[in-house]
Amino acid sequence: MSNRPITEDDLHAYVDRALEPEREADVRVYLDKHPDVAKRIAAYSDERNLLRSVLLPIAEEPLPPRLNLARMIESPRRRPSSLRWAIAAMLMLSLGGLGGWVIRGATQAPVGGIVALAEEASDSYRVYASDRTRPVELRDSTELVQWVSNRLHQPVKLPDLTKSGYRLMGGRVVPTAHGPAAMFMYDDDRGERLVVLTRPMTSDKNAPMAPHSGSDVAGFSWADGGTGYSLVGPGPSEQLKPLANEIRKQAQTTI
Repeated sequence: MSNRPITEDDLHAYVDRALEPEREADVRVYLDKHPDVAKRIAAYSDERNLLRSVLLPIAEEPLPPRLNLARMIESPRRRPSSLRWAIAAMLMLSLGGLGGWVIRGATQAPVGGIVALAEEASDSYRVYASDRTRPVELRDSTELVQWVSNRLHQPVKLPDLTKSGYRLMGGRVVPTAHGPAAMFMYDDDRGERLVVLTRPMTSDKNAPMAPHSGSDVAGFSWADGGTGYSLVGPGPSEQLKPLANEIRKQAQTTI
């Protein structure tokens, strides 16, 4: 297995069966070691297969005679309309190969604001917090802050949670549907890990702190002055509220 970390793009390309054999093998090894991520990817694959099975009868239907290429050439006057039908037919045929992010968009209502931020932070936590080999890309705090600030095109302040018992492990830049985001990861003496995700906001540029929870993670999300923040970790969200308040307090000070 290569040392290159497995990303969300790799996971969705795996669902789409678009990876090179060597990279596909890397993803399989990663999924074997991360059953929580494997469960999520299996759900995406099921959705992909369901969509293919629904559209397969359409894809196998013969083209109507009016779309026969020879007839279209012989009847120039009908070509504009026929070409539109041909384009539509090709688009329908191509649907059978769509998966990953396309399926996700088709089966889930689009979200934005801090709701989207909370989902992005939770996804990042599920992918990286369980990784015992390379959960973060950079560990040096100075280099990390400079890197993420350059990628987000704005100054990013690194939360200090040492007084709350959490050490910085490092961080990375993660892709989201709303642009790059900075992910910082922390752990305590028990090995419990937390993730802080921050990025510029296109909506909900000022939003009050709101709790969110899923089957395995919980946290708080909010936005101040066009920058969003989301703290995610295991356990009830209320246990994370003091940490969220501390992060917000630090972020509101002058960088």
